[in-house]
Amino acid sequence: MKEDEVNRCQIQNWYPRFKSLTIKTKFHKLPESFINYLIDDSGPFLLPHSVTNEDAMPNRVHNFEEEDDFQVPEESSDDEPLNRPSFPELEIEIRESIETLGGTIIPKLNWSSPKDAAWISPSQNLSCTCFNEIALLFRSSDSLTHDLFNAYDSCSDKVSSRPESFYLALRKWYPSLKPEMEFRCFVKSNELVGICQREVTTFYPVLLNEKDLLKGLIEEFFDDKIRFEFESENYTFDVYVTKERRVKLIDFNTWCGSTLPLMFTWEELEKIHGECDELELRIVESRLSVLPGLKTAVPYDYLDVSAGSGWAQVLKIVEEEFQKDDQSSDEVA
Repeated sequence: MKEDEVNRCQIQNWYPRFKSLTIKTKFHKLPESFINYLIDDSGPFLLPHSVTNEDAMPNRVHNFEEEDDFQVPEESSDDEPLNRPSFPELEIEIRESIETLGGTIIPKLNWSSPKDAAWISPSQNLSCTCFNEIALLFRSSDSLTHDLFNAYDSCSDKVSSRPESFYLALRKWYPSLKPEMEFRCFVKSNELVGICQREVTTFYPVLLNEKDLLKGLIEEFFDDKIRFEFESENYTFDVYVTKERRVKLIDFNTWCGSTLPLMFTWEELEKIHGECDELELRIVESRLSVLPGLKTAVPYDYLDVSAGSGWAQVLKIVEEEFQKDDQSSDEVA
């Protein structure tokens, strides 16, 4: 993999060409002071001072000063408050963009979204309505370490240690999007060699009957819109299929590197390309096939789910319990 291939997958680079095919997005070049804030672990975890008085967690932080018996220890001094960082110009610009995008957005850095930090958000997902909610997700995320420090680690011609600039992408939030309709597509030598369900931690029965239709829609989208437009030969891209059966582009990622193959392995995909097999769309076929993920607080690719492993036994028990519940429901009916 080359640095150029990695750079093409930065959202601020591919978005202008594919703007009509993807989610409406606003971009903000991030100042180095904000990048330093994200990577600074030397002091306490402080959210920026908000010039717009918008709090990331207005209802979740208990204010002990409101208690009747609250006392400040003698050794403490109100004259030396913690120095919270502040980015007033950036905050105001971001607020204006959020309003333009309907009031709620999903934040993303050059390549990555802070998906692993969704648990800390008041909404329990990546939706944000203000600057401090974005800062909270970014400061809490380990996934963004890739963008900040390791984006070029897999490059054979590595020269750069980081991108020239970091960008915050604000993507319009659609609360009605269904996770089962997002798919990852794998392209090798400009050939679509595999497609799979993007959300592998859940079984969606609706996909069983629509598998062939979805594969055809995505394959046609690739041939018509992506194949001769994206400049790399080896890459992955994520898409979403709407209820109107239209395919929307979500993101581009590199082939291998930090990109997860999800329901494939990279070795499998290389072999499929070499053998020119028929295009396959893989989905979770049953509850037993579900892979652990962020909902377990452990990334699924760190876990052993092979036959006989601890997770395999847990999943087997869960499947048996579901079957018992189904039988009980049938008996009651």
